[in-house]
Amino acid sequence: MASSVYSMKNQLTILLKTAKTRSQIRKIHAQLITTNLIGDPFIAGRLLFLLASNITTMTCAELVFSQIHEPNTFSWNTIMNGHISTSNPRKALDFFTQMRNNGITTDAYTYSFVLKACGIIGGLLEGMVIHGEVAKTGFCSNVFVRNGLIGMYWKCKEKGSAELLFGGFLGRDSASWNLMLNGYVGCGDMNDAQKLFDEMPKRDVFSWSIMIDGYGKKLGDVARARLLFDCMPERDQVAWNSMIASYSKIGDISSARQSFDKMEEKNVISWSIMIDGYAQHGCPKESLVLFRDMLRQGIKPDSMSVMGVLSSSAQLGALDNGRWIHKYIDSKSISDMVVQTALIDMYMKCGSIYEACLVFKAMSRRSVLTWNVMITGLGMNGFGKSTLECLARILREGTSMDDLIFLSILNACGLAGFVKEGLAVFDLMRIQKVEPKLEHYGCLIDLLVRAGQLSEAEAVIESMPKNMKPNAAIWGSFLLACRVHKNVAMAERVIKMLVEMGADDCGAYILMSNIYAEAGNWECGMKMRRIMGERNGNKKKEAGRSVIEIDGDVAEFVSGKMVGTRNHQRLEEMLVSFSSLPIDEHVQLMNV
Repeated sequence: MASSVYSMKNQLTILLKTAKTRSQIRKIHAQLITTNLIGDPFIAGRLLFLLASNITTMTCAELVFSQIHEPNTFSWNTIMNGHISTSNPRKALDFFTQMRNNGITTDAYTYSFVLKACGIIGGLLEGMVIHGEVAKTGFCSNVFVRNGLIGMYWKCKEKGSAELLFGGFLGRDSASWNLMLNGYVGCGDMNDAQKLFDEMPKRDVFSWSIMIDGYGKKLGDVARARLLFDCMPERDQVAWNSMIASYSKIGDISSARQSFDKMEEKNVISWSIMIDGYAQHGCPKESLVLFRDMLRQGIKPDSMSVMGVLSSSAQLGALDNGRWIHKYIDSKSISDMVVQTALIDMYMKCGSIYEACLVFKAMSRRSVLTWNVMITGLGMNGFGKSTLECLARILREGTSMDDLIFLSILNACGLAGFVKEGLAVFDLMRIQKVEPKLEHYGCLIDLLVRAGQLSEAEAVIESMPKNMKPNAAIWGSFLLACRVHKNVAMAERVIKMLVEMGADDCGAYILMSNIYAEAGNWECGMKMRRIMGERNGNKKKEAGRSVIEIDGDVAEFVSGKMVGTRNHQRLEEMLVSFSSLPIDEHVQLMNV
């Protein structure tokens, strides 16, 4: 009997080493339960290690952990690291507390994991308590733990404590130097970073990449970053990716693409940086093309590349393309909270409210950003009442609120004409201890002027803090409202303010000219036109652009001409057919 159990343990141990798919892991888990080996600390610990490495199996990992009879240090470390790796550091700290309460022996891995969790949440107090415990248990001389302490203090912006730990440590390794280097770069102190870099006894590729990131991505000094890159004795994917990201950061997409094309071996990060770079800098079509190239080369996308291509689909209004990406990421289990939020944003910007709501409802967890995207999308698509229902739900659930959520709700109230509700939301900011910024005042003023309450809007401007002045956008919305409500006197005051700010562009003069013309004051209207002509000279107005999606192919129009599609004839036939419809059918189509 004992020999058969031993044989079964050996077989399951071998299977655990070779298991790769979730289906294989589930079968092994079932066998452990049926053979009553799930309580064995060693073999259950190996299963736990597999489950805790993926966010989709963390719930199962906790279940396995609870079934282990007297879990050992390895099992405790595994469950803590699993929660850290799946973006749940507070849960890792809870397990650490339980571990100590149960009197389980800690090791260097335990402290390195828990210090990492403290750094992620910015838990300086918790980190200092752990530091005290490390000192008592004699782990301070362990390079692994020491580096964990240095990293934790940098994450908590305690530069002095990190420097003390580094300076008083004789057993530094390359990770210690790189942690300090990364800390200086992270807080923007490139002078100290360069000094430390020059003092390093040995620089590895990671050291060079940190400096390239510092000069390129932090300071925007791409020339200095390129100089370092060219001086590197050897370059790996990390260094190339840093250089591509530096070019992308400053909007030099052409140079970023040149570096990308020169890479002999690209990883998913290389593709993601380039795809996201295109999306961030007004090249959404190129982003979509590159994403498909990546798939053709057999590279599995990560969250960053998926978010980039979803952003591109949203910019183009390419709903069919966005749906295809949604199906793809579901089939590949790429979806997490950040990707789901990007999906909501894409569907909202493409006008598919129903599909955005389906994604939102299916989410098990929602961040402040998720709520913000949902509220912004609802407001943008004319569902002002629904944004207020979202606010009520946020308050009921006790979800933390930031200034961006209030900005989105105020903007939605403005678009829906909810004056009373908008004023109440603005008052709620103070109750929630969220300080209104210029953008919030701008939304409130826009809400009032849209409703014709120009005097009340002026009163809001007068009530603004002394260190806050209305910007051109606020005065611009004022000027537009003056035209709608035919208030010439106030329009004249507004244009004077715009002149003083140096924000009197041709749009403002055209608007003022129209205000005079509608009031019958042709002389002043012509004067505005002359001023505009003198200021604008021979400048030509930038050509308008728009896009349309036909069977997944994105067509672009520039000044009435279409580029970048092979469906010209079909599109022309569609437009002719649409123009021949009766007016009531036009309305019906628009309200689908």
